[in-house]
Amino acid sequence: MSSDVPENFEDRLRQRASTTRNTNTLETIPVNHQPHENIPNTPLAASTISFLLGCLFSLGFTLFLTGGISDRWWATYQLGFFLAAWSGFHWGEFAVTAGWNRDKCSVDSFLLDNGAMYHVANGTALVEYLITLYLKPSLKAYHYISTIGVIMAVIGQTLRASAMIQASTNFSHIVAFRKLPSHRLVTDGVYSVFRHPSYAGFFYWALGTQLVLQNPISSIGFVLVLWRFFSRRIKVEERALVNFFGEEYENYRRRVSTNIPFIR
Repeated sequence: MSSDVPENFEDRLRQRASTTRNTNTLETIPVNHQPHENIPNTPLAASTISFLLGCLFSLGFTLFLTGGISDRWWATYQLGFFLAAWSGFHWGEFAVTAGWNRDKCSVDSFLLDNGAMYHVANGTALVEYLITLYLKPSLKAYHYISTIGVIMAVIGQTLRASAMIQASTNFSHIVAFRKLPSHRLVTDGVYSVFRHPSYAGFFYWALGTQLVLQNPISSIGFVLVLWRFFSRRIKVEERALVNFFGEEYENYRRRVSTNIPFIR
């Protein structure tokens, strides 16, 4: 048998990674998984999405900084921040993956193909905000709540991005069930305070966006849905991590909390 034929899964991954890097550095072809392909996985798609998200971010951030447009009832600083936070989050997911985790980068790294319910939830939040703002604008006038939301969203975004950068190639948007030779247990930096800092970051970022909009219904809904999602995902992921790292991970789990309410 020829010596250049890969003998196991890890060898096949390394061979594919080498082939990918030698073809075109602009290609968005992940090494160890296939993209969903609901969005074309091409540099053109990635650049187009980045452009559209950048436009939305610029519009929203300008609206936020200027305090809104007084003669347009819907053009508020709260809506501006929400649009900027949402577009900035999705662009940031791709940018951080492209910069620090190239082998896993694809158009899916934008997390726009994140399930229909994710978009339904954000759409519902916008509808709740606009209907309440139109019918009872005084309910959106508690500026200190929006300020708390801005701070929470910024901290959550920073925490998530920091976690992804620090974990680098050890991070994945998809739970890994096979340990690769490059995998190591990251326990320093933000991981010394949060056991799953990317999850905690998203949890507080999402809640912060709803506090900015002063959406009581969506705030409660987001907390319940995200708590249920992360509670289940953490259990599944930690079973794999215990298999990967054994007692080392069990000791880490006992020492560091998730810092997500009621998820130890």
